[in-house]
Amino acid sequence: MFQQLLGESASPVIAFIGILAAFFLTCVSLAKGSAHLPKDQGREFAVGGALSAGKPRGAGLIFVLVFAITAVLFAHVDPEMIIYLLLLICCMMTGYLDDAAKTSWGRLKKGILDFLVALLVTFTYLHFNGNQITLALTGSSFSIPAPVFAVLSIALIWISINVTNCADGVDGLSGTLTIITIMTFYFANQILGRTGDFDYLSLLFVVCLLGYLWFNATPSKMLMGDAGSRAMGLFIAIAALKCHDPFLYILAALVLIIDGGLGLVKLTLIKTVHVHILKNVRTPIHDFVRKTKGWSNTQTVFRFAIIQIILSVALIYLIML
Repeated sequence: MFQQLLGESASPVIAFIGILAAFFLTCVSLAKGSAHLPKDQGREFAVGGALSAGKPRGAGLIFVLVFAITAVLFAHVDPEMIIYLLLLICCMMTGYLDDAAKTSWGRLKKGILDFLVALLVTFTYLHFNGNQITLALTGSSFSIPAPVFAVLSIALIWISINVTNCADGVDGLSGTLTIITIMTFYFANQILGRTGDFDYLSLLFVVCLLGYLWFNATPSKMLMGDAGSRAMGLFIAIAALKCHDPFLYILAALVLIIDGGLGLVKLTLIKTVHVHILKNVRTPIHDFVRKTKGWSNTQTVFRFAIIQIILSVALIYLIML
């Protein structure tokens, strides 16, 4: 809004102020608003889950709303970006209502809601961007039939929401990995010259996450809940689509995929074909390394982050070549 009011000449200053404002408003809002959030009940099945009992849960409600407000105020938001912001808020609200509910909504209900959000994001993306993909590592471009593109896009969004949600279980872990993944897409766009309005939104989202991590670093004072993790997963998926090469998601989010995704695969195989894989591996993987390998929470966050940074740096280097 401010950019339209003050003109292009003021854009750099407005963008700079917006980044500072996003961090400051996130910190202040979380500090003031956390007392009004629902309290975590602790998860008996998670390693150290009882330690979270009583902490404010659902902080994603606050930092996602702050992100949306600062995006409208300081970024150049066209109709496509506005739709993404609204869907991000919808995804956050479904997570928050589940966080606040006395009884969990269950996988089916949340799965259907995820599908609806993925469908709307896919329709929006196809309408404004088309169905062309430009591979970052080769530079080759090709079009995928719109129905096929839609199926793949919905799958990407659904997977991203759920693996990011499943990876949220250690103070600072999913937020840190999300920041690394989003910045991987950001730098890829800068190198490839595919810059646009969404890049600044990525920076604002990362800054709001940093504001949340200020309070979520071990030992945490509050938890993002499904309100935060599901919104993060959706934002990552949109970033992958806006990079015009959604296949980059595999490497850019590989640690999130492995950490949160193996449990989903394991559960799906048990429920559908009664096949039990990885019997001796506890999922999510962050519980496995803490329970079996004896890693502390801090070691888990740092080591998972280091692995993803190495993968992202290698990916960026390949794109530069």
